[in-house]
Amino acid sequence: MPQEPKKRHSRQRQGKRRAAIHLPVSKLVKCPNCGKEIITHKVCKYCGFYKGKEVVKKAKKEDKKEENK
Repeated sequence: MPQEPKKRHSRQRQGKRRAAIHLPVSKLVKCPNCGKEIITHKVCKYCGFYKGKEVVKKAKKEDKKEENK
């Protein structure tokens, strides 16, 4: 049978262990179309472009005002 721990680990020790397990910070690059900072390999949420092509059609503020009227 597998062995079990003899004593319970404290919360402080548990926190130290979990602090070492972390996700890396994702890299940011400038969008070639609008120049804002975006996550790599993702569609720009500001202009909707990916690799120089428009993937998502973004409505501008002026277009939204005309739709509401």
